Amino acid sequence: MKTLTRVELERSLRETIRPLYLLLGTETYLRGVAADAITNAALSETLLREFNDSSFTLLTDAVQSAVAAAEQLPMMSSRRVVRIKDFAKLRDADEQVLIAYVKNPAPSTVMIFIADDLDKRKALSKAMLDNCTVVDFSPIKDAEARKWCQARLKELKVAIDEQVLTEIIRLVGTDVQTLYTELDKLAAAAIDSGRITLDLVDDLIGRSRELSNFELADHLLAKNRKRALETLHRLLDDGAEPVMLVGLIASNYRRLAMGRDLLSRGGPAEVFRNVSMPPFKRESYLATLQRSDAAKLAKGIQLIAAVDLAIKTSQATPRLQLEMLVCELAS
Repeated sequence: MKTLTRVELERSLRETIRPLYLLLGTETYLRGVAADAITNAALSETLLREFNDSSFTLLTDAVQSAVAAAEQLPMMSSRRVVRIKDFAKLRDADEQVLIAYVKNPAPSTVMIFIADDLDKRKALSKAMLDNCTVVDFSPIKDAEARKWCQARLKELKVAIDEQVLTEIIRLVGTDVQTLYTELDKLAAAAIDSGRITLDLVDDLIGRSRELSNFELADHLLAKNRKRALETLHRLLDDGAEPVMLVGLIASNYRRLAMGRDLLSRGGPAEVFRNVSMPPFKRESYLATLQRSDAAKLAKGIQLIAAVDLAIKTSQATPRLQLEMLVCELAS
């Protein structure tokens, strides 16, 4: 079936509600907005929404429960909505249950499948792509992120210069959930002046994120599990992307491995000719190099690579994967 853009989905919902939707891609904020839009359109005429709107994660919920909910008649409504996530790792028998439903969906139910990606080799993926209305939620580009930010700041009644907006996108990236969090934080800080400035961006995004990143690496290398987890949670709650944090941890471990090799060959001067490091961090970094173990560093890099793959293939939740990684590295 043809893949729709987000704009095409909005237009199609004004014309007809379809029985099967597959929201596919890693732009989670806009994907969530679309799931809500489909649900609102499907349940616009019911007063008993809570009885006709169900969500299932197939990491913990049974496939049979999700399908039974979809086959149940709506309560005092023309439709019911069933949302399904985390269906990538199903057993063959459970996949067949979903395939059978997708090929013959209940006419009074709108089922919304939500996923970052699909393994197109699987029969379930093929059935979904053939029978669902697919909507693409790939990461957005800078230009679209800029338009979204401008619309959001208009809602917040805060002014901003183009240069300042460019700096926000440079620091934050184009993940809309992260942008949403950071813009709200900046707007709250700019409530008196009504304008977001470069100084404000530097104070609330640039410096705080840089310091938190260094802090997380420090606690991991010092084997301080409690403080490492506290810093990780602060970064996640502040809107940092899990994949970005895995990259940050990997970068620190690669830099540590390289620094250890340089130290053995040419001493501290050789290390800091090749490894970028703020002056105030150099002494503690050298102390860490001197007590580091090559075998443990290699094992750490392998663990980081495994978690990166697990997050990108939707094994458990990214937050849980990161927490487990931090506990392993800080042990």
